[in-house]
Amino acid sequence: MYDVFDKHKVDIDRDSIWDVQGTPVVKHKDVERLGAAIGIKWTKPDILRAERDEAVILVMGEANGKTEWSIGEALISLDGKPGGNYKVKGKMAAYPYAMAEKRAKDRVILKLADLHGDAYSSEEADDFNQDHDDDKRSNNRRDDRQDDRRAANDDKPPAREASVSKEDGQAIVQHWVKQIDEMTRTKQAMDIAASKDFIADMKKLSSNGEEYVMGKLSDKSQALKRAAHAG
Repeated sequence: MYDVFDKHKVDIDRDSIWDVQGTPVVKHKDVERLGAAIGIKWTKPDILRAERDEAVILVMGEANGKTEWSIGEALISLDGKPGGNYKVKGKMAAYPYAMAEKRAKDRVILKLADLHGDAYSSEEADDFNQDHDDDKRSNNRRDDRQDDRRAANDDKPPAREASVSKEDGQAIVQHWVKQIDEMTRTKQAMDIAASKDFIADMKKLSSNGEEYVMGKLSDKSQALKRAAHAG
């Protein structure tokens, strides 16, 4: 998935994609940005069903000589009541037509990006939009890790000591700095930061050693993002 976003030069944060039962789910806004980058031309949608609490819309889009269509469905389900596929809680306003359009367009975008069936939009189902704190915690070593370090204050805990010898610590730093220097795509930074070996090695280093490596990773990732945007 990251390769597809890189291909179309669309920057995406690691916490914009999470896992639901083995299938990646992408935030709606990032799917829309991907669709804009692909340059999709939309035809006028067909409204197949128009009720007060339900909308079913057929949407068709074309890009690069390829045409795809899909149907978006939204049936309001009031909080605490069974049925429906669009949950409305409390006094939350309901927009079934807008939701049906989002779902249909997101499906078409993923089809045109050759991701349909391999990924879903966060608007595809209410369960996909649930709070995914566990996934965010598993992705806590994102490119913007340095932003968290800036929150240091007078209550900052004592610096962590390295659990390996000075020589071994230097070898660990040199190994990962070399891996980082050889990166050519932003996805590689995400893969490195999430890898078990990297996380385990960072725990062996002192606080300063980990900060140095993470700084290198963040700087290289930002440089690759700027280069991608510059084309």
